[in-house]
Amino acid sequence: MNRVPLPPDLIGGALGIYERYAPLFWFGVRNTLLISLSATIIGLFIGLFFASLKQLKIDNKDNSIVKVTKVVLRVIANLYIEIFRGTPMIVQAIFLYHGLRPFIGWTPLTAGIVIVSINTGAYMAEIIRAGIQSIDKGQYEASRSLGMNHLLTMVFVILPQAIKNAFPAIGNEFVVNIKDTAVLNVIGVSELYFQSTAVAGIVFRFRDTFLITALIYLFLTFTTTQLLRIAEKKLDTPEGLVGASSSSSKNFFGFKRKRGTS
Repeated sequence: MNRVPLPPDLIGGALGIYERYAPLFWFGVRNTLLISLSATIIGLFIGLFFASLKQLKIDNKDNSIVKVTKVVLRVIANLYIEIFRGTPMIVQAIFLYHGLRPFIGWTPLTAGIVIVSINTGAYMAEIIRAGIQSIDKGQYEASRSLGMNHLLTMVFVILPQAIKNAFPAIGNEFVVNIKDTAVLNVIGVSELYFQSTAVAGIVFRFRDTFLITALIYLFLTFTTTQLLRIAEKKLDTPEGLVGASSSSSKNFFGFKRKRGTS
C-alpha cells in the first residue's frame, strides 16, 4: 500500500513526518531522559566525592603518611576534573566505549549513561566545591567544637547546605545533559538525535525532520527549567552560583541571597 506523499512545505511536511514516525521520536525521548536524569544523579554523587577530596586539609597534627595520602587524593581529584572538563564529551564517548568494550562488553545505552555520568561528575565537583566555599566558616568551627571530625562535619553539616546552595547550578547541568546526550549517537545510542537522523534518512526531508527534533528538545528543556524554578522557590535557594560551569577555577565567587532572605 502506497502512502500519501508528504506535503512539500516545511510545516506540512513536519506535521506529516511526525504523524507517521511519532513512536520513533518518543522512543528517542525516553532514552534521552533516561540517560540525562540517571547521569545527573550519578554525576552528583561523583561530584560530591571528588569535591570532598579537593577540600581535604593538611593538618599539622597529621603524620607523614596521612599528609602524603591527602596530597595524592587531591591530585587525583584535580586530574579527574581537569581531564573530563578539558576534553569534549564526544571524544570521551568514542574513546571509553570502544576502549572498554572488549573488556566489559557493555551496550551503547549503558555506556552512554556511564560516560555522561563521568563527564557530569567533573562539573558537579566544581559546583559542589563552590557550594562548600559558600558556607560560613563558623559552621566548621561549631562542628569541631561539638567533637565532630572532618568527615562527620562534611557529611552532616556542610554538604547538605552546599547541595541546597548549588541546586540552581545542579539543575542547569540536568538541562545541559538533555541536550548533550545528542553526542552519544556516535556510539549508536538510540536517543532523540539518533532517531531523528534515522527518520530523516527514510523520508529524505532533513529540514522538516529536524524542525520536529528542535521543537521536542525545546519542549523538554523549557518544561524541565520551569519545574526546577518551582523547586528552587520551594527550597529557597540562593540566586545562583557565579561561574560554576566555567573552565577556570578562579571564577567561583559564591552566592547572592535572594531579597528578603538573610
